[in-house]
Amino acid sequence: DKTVSLRKDLSEMHEWITQAEEEYLERDFEYKTPDELQRAVEELKRAKEEALQKEVKVKLITDSVNNFIAKAPPAAHEALKKELDVLITSYQQLCSRLNGKWKTLEEVWACWRELLSYLDAENKWLNEIERKLKATENVQGGAEEISESLDSLDVLMRHPEDNRNQIQELAQTLTDGGILDELINEKLEKFNTRWEELQQEAVRRQKSLEQSIQSAQETDKTLRLIQESLAVIDKQLTAYAADRVDAAQVPQEAQ
Repeated sequence: DKTVSLRKDLSEMHEWITQAEEEYLERDFEYKTPDELQRAVEELKRAKEEALQKEVKVKLITDSVNNFIAKAPPAAHEALKKELDVLITSYQQLCSRLNGKWKTLEEVWACWRELLSYLDAENKWLNEIERKLKATENVQGGAEEISESLDSLDVLMRHPEDNRNQIQELAQTLTDGGILDELINEKLEKFNTRWEELQQEAVRRQKSLEQSIQSAQETDKTLRLIQESLAVIDKQLTAYAADRVDAAQVPQEAQ
């Protein structure tokens, strides 16, 4: 009869909801690789969309039960109405939970992509530092050339730490949730080690260049004094030669 048919529809829908809860909401997920995380996001999205498509089925069942209740004797109302209310509540909760979990995983995936983006940007900056350190390894020239090399290194080192702080925060957020923790810890350790090593090397190079500038300035000063002294002597000797002065007649240093 109609009551049996309605109860069958209600039961089948309840079974589908229970199965969806077990499959997508109660199962423990582990995200150890980006591929696993991405698949989970796509899976939850499909589950959410499938649940929304069941809204038509729930509406048909609701209409059928209400139409039956409108015509059936009062004795048949209460049990069916209660089953329908339970179904509607369960269905709405399922949709809400699936949507919530999907949004959460989407945010996690976006967080992972953002972390990769920041790591990429900082590693490009570290690559620049490496190139600059290699270029300033054996700087030739005087104080001015060395000073230009030091200035260019100083400008590169005035890099804000915002990106690095963001990397630490994003990594902490993900690993606190047990998501991609091994991979993130590995990437973070590699990045931090490289960052520290290049920072230390850059500081050493800056000090070395500063010392080279000081030495070059002292050398330049000494050469300038020698040139000035030679110019004076040259002038004196030129005057002696013009006056046809014999070497024995001039001071010892002129001789």
